[in-house]
Amino acid sequence: MKRNLFYVALIVLLVVAMGPESVAQIKFPPASSAQKVTQGLGINDVQLTYNRPSMRGRKIFGGLVPYGEVWRTGANTVSAITFAETVTVAGHQVPAGTYGILTIPDQKEWTVILSKNSQQWGSYSYSEDEDQLRFAVTPTTLADAVETFTIDFSDVTTNSLRINISWENTKVGFDVKVDQDAVIMASIDEAMKGEEKPYLPAAQYYYNNDKDINKALEWVNEAEKANDKAPYIKYWKALIQLKAGDKEGAAATAKRGVEIAKAGGNSEYVKLNGEVLEQASKR
Repeated sequence: MKRNLFYVALIVLLVVAMGPESVAQIKFPPASSAQKVTQGLGINDVQLTYNRPSMRGRKIFGGLVPYGEVWRTGANTVSAITFAETVTVAGHQVPAGTYGILTIPDQKEWTVILSKNSQQWGSYSYSEDEDQLRFAVTPTTLADAVETFTIDFSDVTTNSLRINISWENTKVGFDVKVDQDAVIMASIDEAMKGEEKPYLPAAQYYYNNDKDINKALEWVNEAEKANDKAPYIKYWKALIQLKAGDKEGAAATAKRGVEIAKAGGNSEYVKLNGEVLEQASKR
């Protein structure tokens, strides 16, 4: 008994000697985990930073999150989104910068708010005067419940994406778009003045964005001269020829692409060139 009391006293003395600083070093898991997501959008990025509470058996919308009130859209500090350039959000222009994402959930319509104040804790200090943008979205009902609050990206193209907010059985979303064409076209023009000319990526951009298809063909031919045994160049040349209306040329190029890909054991470009060959062979 005395020995046990001795050990207890020793432990107490050690804790006291360690002081409160040692206790402060203990790490506890947060109730709502933090997440940072970066998504490429064209030549720049969009970044989300938010905290993710879980349902844990609770009623969320109309319960934990009241209808008709401003919500931080997550937990802890308001969710935040950073745009590296001017973008269009739900049809409205928004300058580059970081914005807090707040919402006003309701059964038939949500209001999404982009606030210039992205550092506020909760929505307690929210001020409408700090709004950059407000717009309405229609919620949809999910068949399967989302246990942990989620903001994610979907429907990503070279100049647009969709941001989705999902929790419990509710989902809302909105589109973000960029117009980078003028910047990219200017950079192509400048690069073509240099010694290392980006023939293939420039041809691809012209093809994908409905630019001068004859210029695209001229550039892909230059890329082919530099690497005549590359099945991926044959593939892109065949696509460009097909778009230019030269089915016979596209078929010949794609057929050669298949042969090169087979010889190199490249099944991906056997398939891709084969698909273009099939399209070009149709009457």
